[in-house]
Amino acid sequence: MIGVLDLSDGLAVHAKGGARAHYGPVQSIPGARLTPGDALAVASWFVKKCGLREIYIADLDALRGRPLQRALISNIAALGSSLWLDAGISSVVSAQAALSAGASRVIVALETLSSFDALAAVCQAVGGKTAFSLDIRRGEPFMKATAPHAGDKAEALVARAVAAGAGSIIVLDLSRVGTRRGVDVALLERVRTAVPDVELIVGGGVRGPSDLAALEKAGCDAVLVATALYDGRLQPSDLAKP
Repeated sequence: MIGVLDLSDGLAVHAKGGARAHYGPVQSIPGARLTPGDALAVASWFVKKCGLREIYIADLDALRGRPLQRALISNIAALGSSLWLDAGISSVVSAQAALSAGASRVIVALETLSSFDALAAVCQAVGGKTAFSLDIRRGEPFMKATAPHAGDKAEALVARAVAAGAGSIIVLDLSRVGTRRGVDVALLERVRTAVPDVELIVGGGVRGPSDLAALEKAGCDAVLVATALYDGRLQPSDLAKP
């Protein structure tokens, strides 16, 4: 299980349905007092109370074309968990900047991907530290309309990502994030069939322990979780599951 931390203007915000303009500060976490939006406190809770060894950070500032929240990311990295960083990374320079800020793994997301040649260049430069995020909205791959890969199906996209050198695939349904709607298991199964030999991670809609069992059966290696931890539907005792 990988805890998700969405960062906007220095605050931890609660992602819901992919409508980033409407994300508000995280208001509470189980068993701890929280100043709304205190990102370092939420990250510390993930590590010390939930026992998470990995945190996925979405730097929403960077995804909007603003500077990387470098100082905050470095402070979170200092807590000791490995960081997966999604920050609009689409070049070797931006990947190296992410690693220098404290990321352990860099995420090249379909949403901001310019080309699979760019992904291949990142993979060659940083090796196995690269993950490809298959971003989904309303059941369809979410990408720039002008991208050369626009119109490709999910299975083709992940196959091209693995061919470019990505060592991990993340299936992230932005429209399900924070909604407690459950995960699109059928899509996950198709992706697993297309790329059977890479690490497969899923995020968006995870509700609780029953979802973890279904995802494990579908071939998922790990899950991205925020809301189910914030509302207590998932407990540290569930960490033995993917």
